Amino acid sequence: MHMPYLHQIDPIAVSLGPLKVHWYGLMYLLGFVVAWWLGRRRVRAGRLPGVDDNGFGDLMFYSMLGVVLGGRIGYIVFYDLSEFLKDPLMIVRVWQGGMSFHGGLLGVLAAVAWWSRKHHLHFFDTVDFMAPLVPAGLGFGRIGNYIGGELWGKPTAGTVFDGCGVIFPRALPEPFASIDAATLRSYFESGALNGFARHPSQLYQAALEGLVMFCVLVWFSAKPRPRYAVSGMFALLYGSFRFLVEFVREPDAQLGYLAFGWVTMGQVLSTPLILLGLFWLWHSRRAPTLQPDVR
Repeated sequence: MHMPYLHQIDPIAVSLGPLKVHWYGLMYLLGFVVAWWLGRRRVRAGRLPGVDDNGFGDLMFYSMLGVVLGGRIGYIVFYDLSEFLKDPLMIVRVWQGGMSFHGGLLGVLAAVAWWSRKHHLHFFDTVDFMAPLVPAGLGFGRIGNYIGGELWGKPTAGTVFDGCGVIFPRALPEPFASIDAATLRSYFESGALNGFARHPSQLYQAALEGLVMFCVLVWFSAKPRPRYAVSGMFALLYGSFRFLVEFVREPDAQLGYLAFGWVTMGQVLSTPLILLGLFWLWHSRRAPTLQPDVR
């Protein structure tokens, strides 16, 4: 018999007096380290002609700014605009959560456009170079969401997954949401919480948007591809995976479903990515291929 898992992971990795290091921040750091490592390897293999380690360092710095600023602004615009209009200072309270991948993507693209113009490179040559570096951050970020017990999935009760899943304390109704960890554990062991198990959709996304996309894009970009091809593959994979996982992910409470009782904001924002991915892959058939500079 399958049993659900009670999520009681401490989101704080290290405490040094008043300084608290959260797992979520460490996951982002890991994603950045992997992206840096892979990017330097690709630069040294001549995959971005005319760019050295210093130029790549600038690209990563501006991209990280784009992720943070775009992710935060995107969350406000796409998911919580009404609350922002009531309390504009919420935009700076990033420690309370609230980042959007789609906003972060737009921020990165803006940074890439500026950097590419400065270095006299085609915008999509840079995007094709950067695309394989992104999934590591996506995967580790979703693991951070899971450890933090946020962005959980829908209940598994009454589905083919009944009896499986994860019980997230922050998703429990009262009085369970307010009781201490030890008492909650006793309720769990008695089976009283089994009906509140949910899909660990964060881990589904970590596997698909992180591991699978990383492997596919690293393999696909291992040899030079026509311009737009790697970008198209990234957009198609991310858009498709995100659209599918949204079916088992709890919609944002402040938005709910946008149409037909099942369409979420994540699906609305991912649909253009799927279409753009297909278009870029088709368009790449007649595009030039950037050859490595192996000097």
